[in-house]
Amino acid sequence: MDYLTKVVVLFLFHLYFGWLSLISASTISGGEVINFGHRQPSWAPIMQTSVNLSDVSSIRSFFEFRTLDPEGAIFYGDTKEGRDWFVLSLRDGIPEMQIGKADILVSVKGGPKLNDGAWHNLELRNDGKYVVLEVNNKVELVVGLDSAKTEDVLTGIIRLGLGGMLVDPKRLLHPFKPDMDGCVRGGMWLNLSTLWETDPSWELRPCFPEIKKGSYFPGSGLAVFNTSDLPGVETVEKGITIEVYGSFQGTLLSLQSPGFEYVLPKYEGYQENKDLTMELKEGTGSVNTAFPLEPTKLTLNIQTHSLTVNGNTAVEDESLDFLSRWREGMLLAFGGVPGETKDTESSHHLKGCLEKILIQGEDIDLDHALFKHKSVSSHSCPAKAINELT
Repeated sequence: MDYLTKVVVLFLFHLYFGWLSLISASTISGGEVINFGHRQPSWAPIMQTSVNLSDVSSIRSFFEFRTLDPEGAIFYGDTKEGRDWFVLSLRDGIPEMQIGKADILVSVKGGPKLNDGAWHNLELRNDGKYVVLEVNNKVELVVGLDSAKTEDVLTGIIRLGLGGMLVDPKRLLHPFKPDMDGCVRGGMWLNLSTLWETDPSWELRPCFPEIKKGSYFPGSGLAVFNTSDLPGVETVEKGITIEVYGSFQGTLLSLQSPGFEYVLPKYEGYQENKDLTMELKEGTGSVNTAFPLEPTKLTLNIQTHSLTVNGNTAVEDESLDFLSRWREGMLLAFGGVPGETKDTESSHHLKGCLEKILIQGEDIDLDHALFKHKSVSSHSCPAKAINELT
């Protein structure tokens, strides 16, 4: 077992048994304000319900939906224990419907982009052989299905899910990532008042009143990447450049590999001077820095034998080849240090909004992380001051 695998396994082992003691299934109303985020990546719906079709007078559901996330699962339904199924998702911010029924598999994408941070009214209904999606009272997608193997009369149990699917995702015609950082409110599902059972790993948290683009760290979690999965070295002269824009305090990022750890810890309070103040601790890769809580930018440049932060040399060691380690795989964490506990003095998780993370000029999506704590919002930050949420 290599170094990265050991660290991640131990890290997840610790978190798993921490969560296990807190897990308990519960039920909620489908009409509540529902935050799709705040759980570990999974294809399972965050909440699901089922009802006998004999109790359903209309295959029609409507709800309000808001997100800045370009991709993820929204609404799912099936009959015949999953043999016939439907899922509504976003791809590139645009609604996409996929349907599996008898010998038919359909994928249709269209309509307006919904990942603009505004609330949109969505309605889904079944009109005979057609599935219809309305957005803001306008028909945007109509999918027709007909086959000699399909049945016109629906009987048995219908299952509904939010934020995931109840069938194997391998059955999708057009695969997508299920994680959705979004909110639903005012839902009316098949005109029923049936309670929904929630996924034990999901936490029902309030939605921010207003949102803006970015990744929000509330001070209790981090996101970890394997650098071999990230953009690589273009030229040795340029090295690797990591740029972070945002307003934050706490541990912004850390790098780990066998025998080496570098931490940019604790940005505390408001500083009038935007220049970084740095102190390199002898024998470690850690620096003490002070950052403002107003919007700022950090640039970490990785060269063969050195690391620089905003042009200031932070680490220089001729015995270490950082670019080779990047290619082979280091742990790059945003928001803290993997493996540290709450009791560790240097463990001060990031609090704030990272409006943009660029590596080699490419946007980094936290949904693609090796691990992301369920408290971290991948695509949305509160538009109001942080202290309004604490």
